[in-house]
Amino acid sequence: MNKTELIDAMAADAGITKAAAKKALESFLGNVEGSLKKGGRVSLVGFGSWSVSRRNAREGRNPQTGQTIKIAAKNVVKFKAGAELAKSVN
Repeated sequence: MNKTELIDAMAADAGITKAAAKKALESFLGNVEGSLKKGGRVSLVGFGSWSVSRRNAREGRNPQTGQTIKIAAKNVVKFKAGAELAKSVN
């Protein structure tokens, strides 16, 4: 499912216009992004949680040449599925 299909499904399920569903989805995504940028965590009970984790700098290898390269430190977003979501998939 892509963003357009999700907006269509949200509009149909909630009985709202596609424009309103798009606005709601963009608001949700913007607020999740804003919270993560501040180093926060977003939890939706039963669905899952997003958090930011620091990945340290490390050395890696170019698989084609075998040459050692330096991989810079960075922040990464992690998602952990909630119990209900995990159960519904299995």
